Amino acid sequence: MTQAPPLDLGVMDSALDGGLAARAALGVVVLATDQTLEHEFRFLLDGPTFPGVAFYVARVFNDADITPATLQAIGARLTDGAALLLPGCPLDVVAFGCTSATMVLGEDAVFAELRKARPGVACTTPITGALAAFAAFGACRIGLLTPYRPDINRRIAAYFAGRGVHIAATATFDRVDDRDAARISVADIEDAAARMARSGAVDALFVSCTSLRVAEAVERIERRIGLPVTSSNHAMAWHMLRLAGIADPRPGAGRLFRL
Repeated sequence: MTQAPPLDLGVMDSALDGGLAARAALGVVVLATDQTLEHEFRFLLDGPTFPGVAFYVARVFNDADITPATLQAIGARLTDGAALLLPGCPLDVVAFGCTSATMVLGEDAVFAELRKARPGVACTTPITGALAAFAAFGACRIGLLTPYRPDINRRIAAYFAGRGVHIAATATFDRVDDRDAARISVADIEDAAARMARSGAVDALFVSCTSLRVAEAVERIERRIGLPVTSSNHAMAWHMLRLAGIADPRPGAGRLFRL
């Protein structure tokens, strides 16, 4: 049986609004092996709390083994990664989501690569966010907990020292494969944080590595140890919001997101 052609109702009226990112569009260059950053950003930047704020990611290749040489190699890929973030659309902030690579490359070098694709954009990294978080906390003695090799820990402590931050205690899970770092149990991270706090050497804790699962546990850890806590993804997401002019508090995300 022959069907009648569809009824053509013509062109409908349509108006353009600000879209999902009416208040702020945030772009993040993420490592290919990272299993955690996007999950934690969805938690930290959830829509009901931050209406009109959206984040977008592009991935760049990295070796799973975390060594100074493999981290250095990521630098040449950052511009191409940033160029894939919503081409032709404005972004308020662009971030690079790797703490250890930022330390090896240096923040200024990272920003220069990102701005080749996005001239003049506000930029941050986990280290940049952590530095801003320490200042917001008013913390002077930082505990550094990581999954990195001990030699990389020493380099990160030295990098922070060069920025005027005293790393008073360090500890590591010593996992050289980024894919393994993403599977370190949250319970072990919490226990390690409590052990660092019991040392009495620190007045704030930074859990370094975007692969570690920390953001959803920050408030619980803070209640347990009585000290302010942040992590790579946690500090970077907060700093991106502040750079974009978004100062809304985020209940359930720890002390930093109330500042």
